[in-house]
Amino acid sequence: QVQVVESGGGLVQAGGSLRLSCAASGRTFSRCNMAWFRQAPGKEREFVAAMSWSGGVRYYADSVKGRFTISRDSAKNTVALQMNNLKPEDTAVYYCAVAFGGSAQAMRDMSGIDYWGQGTQVTVSS
Repeated sequence: QVQVVESGGGLVQAGGSLRLSCAASGRTFSRCNMAWFRQAPGKEREFVAAMSWSGGVRYYADSVKGRFTISRDSAKNTVALQMNNLKPEDTAVYYCAVAFGGSAQAMRDMSGIDYWGQGTQVTVSS
């Protein structure tokens, strides 16, 4: 059974940093594309960052470019999201997503996603 579990969320002041982690188990994840999405109250889920299985291609939403960094450890089936200079508008539930087919580029539109995590809450106070 495949499991995708996020961790690392919490409460932080504006300008602070958090590091989210996503651990996948139950299958070989070395050749899957992985991504982060978020959903704020009353809003639709939106793309944050994606990374190809090789780690050679990364995509970011314009709203987080220069502040967030996605990385992965394929040997450990984990992907991380380092979030710096956080803003109140970053407050949301953050979800990890896994896609075995398609591309990291396609994940930006939620295409080809096979598994979702349960989400972790990030709250940024002003």
